[in-house]
Amino acid sequence: MATRTSALKLLRSSLQNESADFRENQWEAIDLIVNKKKKLLVVERTGWGKSSVYFISTKILRSQGSGPTVIISPLLALMRNQIESAERLGVRAETINTSNMDDWDQIKQAVIDDQVDALLISPERLANEKFVSTFLEQIADRIGLFVVDEAHCISDWGHDFRTDYRRIINILKMMPNGMPILGTTATANDRVVDDIVGQLGEVEVIRGPLTRESISLQNIVMSDQSQRLAWLVENIPNIPGSGIIYTLTKRDARLVSKYLNENGIHVAPYFAGAEDDESTSDEHREKLESMLLGNGIKALVSTSALGMGYDKPDLGFVIHYQAPGSIIAYYQQVGRAGRNIDDAYCVLLSGKEDGDIHDYFRKSAFPSVHEVELILGELENSDGLSVPSLVENINLSKGQIEKVLKYLSVEDPSPIYKERTKYLRTAVDYQLDTEKINWLMQQKTVEWKEVKDYIWYGGCLMNYLQEVLNDEIIEPCGKCTNCLGEAIFPVEVNHRNILNASAFLKYSEFYVQPRKQINKGALKEYSIPSKIPANLQSEGTWVLSKWGDAGWGHLVAEDKHNGVFRNELVKAMENMIIHKIDPSDFPAWVTCVPSKRHPELVPDFAQRLADSLRLPFYPCVKKIKDTNPQKEQQNSYFQCVNLDGAFTIEGEIPDGPVLLLDDAIDSGWTFTIIAALLRLEGSGPVHAVALTSTAVN
Repeated sequence: MATRTSALKLLRSSLQNESADFRENQWEAIDLIVNKKKKLLVVERTGWGKSSVYFISTKILRSQGSGPTVIISPLLALMRNQIESAERLGVRAETINTSNMDDWDQIKQAVIDDQVDALLISPERLANEKFVSTFLEQIADRIGLFVVDEAHCISDWGHDFRTDYRRIINILKMMPNGMPILGTTATANDRVVDDIVGQLGEVEVIRGPLTRESISLQNIVMSDQSQRLAWLVENIPNIPGSGIIYTLTKRDARLVSKYLNENGIHVAPYFAGAEDDESTSDEHREKLESMLLGNGIKALVSTSALGMGYDKPDLGFVIHYQAPGSIIAYYQQVGRAGRNIDDAYCVLLSGKEDGDIHDYFRKSAFPSVHEVELILGELENSDGLSVPSLVENINLSKGQIEKVLKYLSVEDPSPIYKERTKYLRTAVDYQLDTEKINWLMQQKTVEWKEVKDYIWYGGCLMNYLQEVLNDEIIEPCGKCTNCLGEAIFPVEVNHRNILNASAFLKYSEFYVQPRKQINKGALKEYSIPSKIPANLQSEGTWVLSKWGDAGWGHLVAEDKHNGVFRNELVKAMENMIIHKIDPSDFPAWVTCVPSKRHPELVPDFAQRLADSLRLPFYPCVKKIKDTNPQKEQQNSYFQCVNLDGAFTIEGEIPDGPVLLLDDAIDSGWTFTIIAALLRLEGSGPVHAVALTSTAVN
């Protein structure tokens, strides 16, 4: 039997600190795992040391002859930190995830040969039936400990519920009786805890206080993005150390990063899929994490991708550019700060766009009855269909189809199953549980109201977070702006800085890469190859704004509704074109995308723009077939089919490069097809420009 003394020696070794001691409940958790072989859920604040519990337990269990620990870990950043933590204890840890696919066979063989102490697996691996049947089941009877990190992801009620986590319950059913199981999380209220316990059954729960004594909280309401950008520029240089700035969208992560860097504050955007020219996204994100860890950068401007598990003990601040969707998510993110320093600062800046963004997130969180019926109907009438085949048969995006398939595949019993790349229908009579989904949607609405109430709360802000998390409240924190009775950071910003930020937002143009590949069979009427030759591609698209944004986007939306674009937008577009298009390849003439619904709107703007640029305008692109709105076409195949044969080029066209204008870009296929048609008719390079983008990102 393991003793507290032997476990403490391991803790001190891992921390390289001979005077270190267990935090409250750490030894009790280890004891329940290694000596009593219990199922255990640990709910403790971020920075408490949950990874120490399972790696010390692993070390002890391995010394007793047990097999390897299997850890389900949701994020690469979290895996990387866990590997480092394991190494400090002398635990041989390996990971299987998307960043090391070439090593999978070697790692699996090492586990089978008992040369690995701990194996970290992404939850997405559990969706691979071959991985489960040929590997996980093979080692199931000798797993020493099964760990579910960030266990709140199991629960539908969790702020970060993940479909792949639902597979864990079925995986655990095939594990031998008496195998200890550990779930860990810092963000689970009573509802989430009860749900996890109900799913796992007979679970001991260790729950500690969630208050973070090092964190000072402040809320500042600034509805306009220009005010928030100005606030960041004025205040970030004065905050000690480095930190994280959270945004709700990738576009805002890029936008905030660009503005801060232009103002001499060294930051970088971070989100799923972030990459530079020299590396894959996983490698680049790891590089960014290391830069922040070593204080080589003032901040990362991140979506929620940098949240769970990122461990920087001296992180000095967390600032929210926009409000998160729930208090639990907020606690998770501010919990990155102040783990091993006395003072850290967390400021919530909230804006008028936050509610609309969260409304979109809520509406897209779960599949609809329509989506489920479409997919099951197609599978019912086939001998199995792959995702690409479903894309060609169903007017849903590839992402929507994959989301629905993932949701259905973890239902118990499931109405579908997968053979290699194809999905097939089972005999299960399935109906989507709309009552449950509606209830969950209502709960998310309640959670957003809690955030709005927090923003205006007049009492202790830390106590408010504790109350929502069902934590025991002992006393006010004494460090938040409400407890102090004064602002920690200024709530006003310099008017000149607001004007500078406003000008930046008006000129935050962005570039969209040209489309290069067409779904086979999607453009039967046009003689455009599936792989578009370089000489038929556009030069890409420069876009003036995002629909409805704080720059030009709200004016574009306003003017489109009114039926005419103002001259101010002509000058803005002219300025963008002059500064963004290479003078050596500058357009010699202008044309535009026609519309049968609004026949004068874009041509009128194109003529005025051409006059301003002192270029001739040739309305040579004609629409010869009615089409459905492109916004209603959910994937590339349907978008192309909708446009097949819709346009033609009439009359002679001038020599030289051409400027192709439309009021909005979404998928980019309209520009792609018309550019190819113009090039086939002998035009020079096609430079596409749009007033706004309606794409969601």
